[in-house]
Amino acid sequence: MTRYQPLWYQSADDLRLFARYYPAPNRDFTLLCMHGLTRNAADFEGLIDHLAGNQAILAVDQRGRGNSDHDPDPSRYQIAVYAEDMFTLLEHQGITDTVLLGTSMGGLIAMQMLAMRPDLIRGVVLNDIGAVIEGAGLTRIQNYAGRSARPLATWQQAAEQARRVNGGAFPDYTDADWLRFARRQYRENSEGELVLAYDPAIATASPAGTGEIASVDMWSFYDSLPDIPLLIIRGALSDVLSRECLEEMVRRKTRARGVEIANRGHAPALDEREALDAIETFLQVLPARRQAG
Repeated sequence: MTRYQPLWYQSADDLRLFARYYPAPNRDFTLLCMHGLTRNAADFEGLIDHLAGNQAILAVDQRGRGNSDHDPDPSRYQIAVYAEDMFTLLEHQGITDTVLLGTSMGGLIAMQMLAMRPDLIRGVVLNDIGAVIEGAGLTRIQNYAGRSARPLATWQQAAEQARRVNGGAFPDYTDADWLRFARRQYRENSEGELVLAYDPAIATASPAGTGEIASVDMWSFYDSLPDIPLLIIRGALSDVLSRECLEEMVRRKTRARGVEIANRGHAPALDEREALDAIETFLQVLPARRQAG
């Protein structure tokens, strides 16, 4: 794993938030990596190992995840609040030129940020999220997010639990892959037990109950976004982003392109060869200055 510089900063409402910083002095923009609902900055370790040294990177723990403070008011676990936290981080670091990379919830944050401050953003990478969020995927996520399992005694148990929840997205993962996955998703508590590295209250604002959740249509929002360089990544087995939605998103934005990752569901880990090649190429061909959409 590539070493990083730990970075702490204060949110506007005085939470202590954490990010991993990977410097690269010869790059004129910073890649801001934002994880999904129940994950943290460790999700991007594979991608960062590939890019490190050639690309300045910030990988964040959103409030309530990883090393960042839990929010005492769960109603603030919202996309708009996360976006404001990201702008606070960029200001803290003096960053005025960034590319946003967001997985799932992180992609929603990226789109919100683009709507709010397009002047700061040179390009966007969306990982398995788009203008329509499929109800089947939302239902599946709702059925596990925020429902903390009992603490576990061993990393093997954590790997087995991670496989039960996420096995459909990574059907070819080996035992070693699941152990690595678990080490990114769990942490030791004060008693030495293994627990998921997020606040169970993150799902408080999600729809209640265990019934089917309807798909979410965001085409009007997507259409309103500036037409800047956009890479949309889809897992071929995804139940969150359909192939039809991906193709339509590319059709509606002249500077968008899409790539599908074989044998992956929601969401690709971004250490897959197709994903690495697509992201690296996207970053290399970005214009020297962000152009207005």
